Amino acid sequence: MRSLLSRNWKILAPIGVVGGVVVAYLAFAVFGIHTLFIDDKVNEEGPVFASGAGAVVADDGPADDSAPDETTPAEATPPDDEVESADPVAETDAPEIITLASGSFIAKDHPAEGTALVLTDGTEQRFLRFEDFATDNGPDLNVYLSTAPPGASNGEFDDDFIDLGNLKGNIGSQNYEISPDVDLDRYQSVVIWCVRFGVAFGAAELA
Repeated sequence: MRSLLSRNWKILAPIGVVGGVVVAYLAFAVFGIHTLFIDDKVNEEGPVFASGAGAVVADDGPADDSAPDETTPAEATPPDDEVESADPVAETDAPEIITLASGSFIAKDHPAEGTALVLTDGTEQRFLRFEDFATDNGPDLNVYLSTAPPGASNGEFDDDFIDLGNLKGNIGSQNYEISPDVDLDRYQSVVIWCVRFGVAFGAAELA
């Protein structure tokens, strides 16, 4: 009897090890279960356009008052008849960032919150920006522009869409450039899409 149990244990032990390896592979490699416990946080500044809109202007700091003033009163204040009137300098309007569309994220198969904004500087260049954004982490998460509305079922979001690339982080502000040839009038929503399992984590209307 003892010999039979020993023989069965020798057979079952390798099977158990193999089974454990298979379960671990499915959990981590296929289902990406580890991503549920790790947040990818980002904090991108607002997008900078080719026109310079959105660029941070460097502050040279206050003027240095420690240098001695070598000008004499006569040099500092010339007679009125020697003062030449300067032509006014024409000021050009600085490029301004405007919002073309915006919407709040709603939960789909996972919790989601934050705001999606489509920004432009008046040229063909446009960016999709997430602010105060948060959702669950997961495997193969991408950012889609979809013709389906936010309330659509999972099967509709990837019928007609534009893929803006991998989600940079499941928490935090981030930017995605939109190609000039994308007709935004066709797309009703931005979707956080899990490519591996074909489900939407969250969606926001582009209104």
